[in-house]
Amino acid sequence: MKKYQLLVFVFVLLSPGLSLWAKDFGLILDQNGSYSGMGFSNHSNNVAEYKASLIPRFQALIGNRGDLYISAGIIVEYVDEEWNYLPELLRTEFSWLFDKAALRAGRMHYSDPLGFIAEGLFDGARVSLDTGVGTFSAGAWYTGFLYKRRSEIAMNAYELVNYHDKVDYNDFANTYFAPRRFLSALDWEHPSLGGGLLRGRLSLLGQIDLNDEVEEINSYYFSGKLSLPVNAFLFDLGGSLGLIQATGFDTKLAFAAEASAGWMLATSFPSRLSLLCRYSSGVSSNDNYVAFVPVTTQPHGYILEANISGLTMISLDYIARLHRTFSLSLSSSYFIRNDLGTYNASSLFGGRDADKGYFLGNEFFSWIFWSPASDLSINFGCGIFLPSLGNVATSADNLWKVALNLTLSLF
Repeated sequence: MKKYQLLVFVFVLLSPGLSLWAKDFGLILDQNGSYSGMGFSNHSNNVAEYKASLIPRFQALIGNRGDLYISAGIIVEYVDEEWNYLPELLRTEFSWLFDKAALRAGRMHYSDPLGFIAEGLFDGARVSLDTGVGTFSAGAWYTGFLYKRRSEIAMNAYELVNYHDKVDYNDFANTYFAPRRFLSALDWEHPSLGGGLLRGRLSLLGQIDLNDEVEEINSYYFSGKLSLPVNAFLFDLGGSLGLIQATGFDTKLAFAAEASAGWMLATSFPSRLSLLCRYSSGVSSNDNYVAFVPVTTQPHGYILEANISGLTMISLDYIARLHRTFSLSLSSSYFIRNDLGTYNASSLFGGRDADKGYFLGNEFFSWIFWSPASDLSINFGCGIFLPSLGNVATSADNLWKVALNLTLSLF
């Protein structure tokens, strides 16, 4: 009896603290489907893919300074003509605010200044400090517990094969998880340099290979980006210098850069026109340089979905919000190989003249965004890639794709 009285006493004692939690529950249904192919007469090469995620989430404010966010998902995939059913832990983190500092720990989102070197969910911790000269932060993460296709980490040929292999529940540990890598980053960000409108961000990022494969690769990146708004325009300029250490050669240099300009048009509805140019070094005759290898393989182009290594992409995008619930985007992206050894176009164009020429072609893609309610969005996209506008495989069939996305917040 005394034991139960003690439990009741402890519950009553903790109840005031528990009542201070501001809690929020939610359930999200996210569905993505696509159908793509090469040419319009031969349907044997067409590919259908489908992915649905049911994501419950929980958020609680802890006092005036703490926040707890937990989300997970049950994934249903139809890829390579097979169905897969997978569990996944998504963003799950605890954060605590101090007077001029913040701590985050768990599975959190991180992105480098350029957004294509290391971007996504990572497991670890990050601390940040606000000062009069900007915000400084330091973080450390591990990638070996992530779902491999969510992480998009494929820095060598072995990891690329593992990325596409189906998850086998009889060998779950070796087929589900992402490559084991340790990441650390030091970042600095200032929203208004010199008291003006110029915004800057610098990052020193490093990753160490913890895998047991023969082809080991370590890499380090110094990246920076500047943003300058001028009236209706926004200009961005960024770059990264990388040091690549891999089995078979000493440390070599690699680099990437991007420049963009955005223009808010003076129309009766909100609209923007933007131009982006992104460059990444490839194989060089100079022994001191090597292809730029990002940690996460962010796809460039909705159809080509190319790794940026050894490529230049020039993209012109237009987006307009025609109605409160309806938006439209149009994009044109041109792809250029910076060398003939980094980007292998043979598998894409069936080997036809793939070893010659630098200009891959142009992709045109359009999205229609419809959000009739705050908890519902339906997006439809379609586009075509034209190799005839390049000189790598001018006689190859066009690539095309249609995609549909539905996101529903159930509560």
